[in-house]
Amino acid sequence: MATALFPQNSETESTTLPQNVEAEAAMLGAMMIDNRLADDLLDKLEPEHFFEPLHGRIFAAIKTARVADMLATPVTLRPMFESDAGMKELGGPAYLAQLTGSGAGLIGARQFAQQIYDLAMLRTLVTVGRGLVERAMDTSEEVNPRAQIEAAEEELFKVAADGGTESAVKTFAQATTMAVKMAQRALNSGGHLSGITTGLDSVNSKIGGMHNSDLMILAGRPGMGKTSLATNIAFNAAQRYMRDRADGMEHAASMGAKVAFFSLEMSADQLATRILAEQARISSEALRMGKISRQEFNQLAAAAADLENLPLFIDDTAGLTIGGLHTRMRRLQRRHNNEIGLVIIDYLQLLTGSAKASGDGRVQEISEISRGLKTLAKDMNVPVMALSQLSRAVEQRVDKRPQLSDLRESGSIEQDADIVMFVFREDYYVAAKEPKRPTEGDNARIFEDHAQWATDMERVFGLAELIIAKQRHGATGKVLLKFEPSVTRFSDLDVGGY
Repeated sequence: MATALFPQNSETESTTLPQNVEAEAAMLGAMMIDNRLADDLLDKLEPEHFFEPLHGRIFAAIKTARVADMLATPVTLRPMFESDAGMKELGGPAYLAQLTGSGAGLIGARQFAQQIYDLAMLRTLVTVGRGLVERAMDTSEEVNPRAQIEAAEEELFKVAADGGTESAVKTFAQATTMAVKMAQRALNSGGHLSGITTGLDSVNSKIGGMHNSDLMILAGRPGMGKTSLATNIAFNAAQRYMRDRADGMEHAASMGAKVAFFSLEMSADQLATRILAEQARISSEALRMGKISRQEFNQLAAAAADLENLPLFIDDTAGLTIGGLHTRMRRLQRRHNNEIGLVIIDYLQLLTGSAKASGDGRVQEISEISRGLKTLAKDMNVPVMALSQLSRAVEQRVDKRPQLSDLRESGSIEQDADIVMFVFREDYYVAAKEPKRPTEGDNARIFEDHAQWATDMERVFGLAELIIAKQRHGATGKVLLKFEPSVTRFSDLDVGGY
C-alpha cells in the first residue's frame, strides 16, 4: 500500500484497485538516476499504466526529454512541474529529487516495470468488468445484448493486445529466418507459390499466392464477377487444405487454408448454392428455379457429399461494424485452434465504421474500415481479401478497364492495400452493344453491323482480365482467365498471363 511519502488516489480506489505506488516511485527514481535504464523502459510502458496520475505525468516528461535527446534528471524536469497542482501538494518539484533519494530501484527497475504493467492490466480488467455489469443491468428496450457481448470482447482484446510492442520487435536474424522459410515454401511448391494458393496457376505465378498479413482488394463494377472469383478462390484454398491434410501434411506446410468468408450481401445458403453449382457445373440460375434434370441433381448431391467437410466457414451477418468483424474473427480463430488461414469480406462498402467516424463523413468511415482490415490482417497474421465497388467513372471512359483512381469513396483503400486487383470482362460491355438483329428484307448495312458485332463477341466471350494494379511485393500487370458465365466459374487459360 502507498505510504504518506507518495501521492494517493481516493481511499476507496486505493483499497479496491490493484496498485503499487512504491514500485512506480522507485522505478521513476531509477530512470532519472540512469537515463540508459530509462531508454530501455520507455517502450514498455505508457503514462496511463501508472496508478498515480502524477507518476504518469513524470514518466511522460522523462519520455519527452529522452526523445529530444536531453538528460532527464530532477533538475532538467523541474521546469515542467513548476505549476503542476499535484506536485504542489507534495511540496513542489522537490518531490522529483525525493524519488532519486534511494538507489534501490536501480536493481529491480525492470521487474518494477513489469509489475506496473501487470497491475495496470488488472485495473483495466476491473474497469471492463464493471462496465459490463452496469450495461448488463440496463433492461431498457434499446439494449442489444449481442452487441454488448461483442463490445466486451473488443475491450478485452484491446487489453490483451496492449503492450505488444516489445514482442513485435524481431532481430534481423529472426526476420531472415522467416524470409528463408518463405523461399523454401515456394521452392517446395514447385515455384511461383510462397503463400496460400488461389487455385489459379496463372494468378499464383503473378502474385506468389496470398501472403500472411497482406490486405488484398478485389474490385470491379457490378456484373464483372468479383464475388464469383472470390468464392472460387475460397473454395480452391479450402479444398487444397482438405486434400493436404488427408495426405498427412502438417497444417503449417499446406498451401491451402481454412477460410472465413464474411458475406454481407448474400446469405450463407445463397453462397453455398453458388459454390455447389460451380463444382457440380450446373447453372446456378437453373438450380434456383428448379430447372435441372435428375442427372444434374445427382451431380449436385455428389458435390454436396464431397464438400460436407470443406473447411469454409460463412458468416452472413448483415450490417457488421469493423469492430464486430474483428470480434467475430477472433472468436472463429479460437474455435478452430488459430488455424483460419484466409479471410474474405464481401464487400468492404457494406461494413460500417464507428459512430464517430460515421459522423465525420463517408470518406473518413471508409478510411477507418480499410485501416481496420489491414490491422486485422496483421493482428491475425493471415491474408485478408476484401471485395470493393468501383465508382461510375469507369462507365464514362471509352476504355472501361478500371484504374486505381476508380476505387470508390476513399484513397485510403489504395494506400492501405498490399495488392489491388480488378476484374474486367470485355464481353459484358460488348454484349450490351448488340445492334439490331437482322431480319429478311433488312439492308446489307444491318447484316454487316450484326456480323461485325458477332465477330467481336466471339473474340472476347468467356475471357476475363485480372488486372494487378498494385502489388507492394512485386510487379503489376494482367492475367487472362477463362470465365464460364453459366456456372460463374473462373479458371486458367492455356495461354496463361500476358
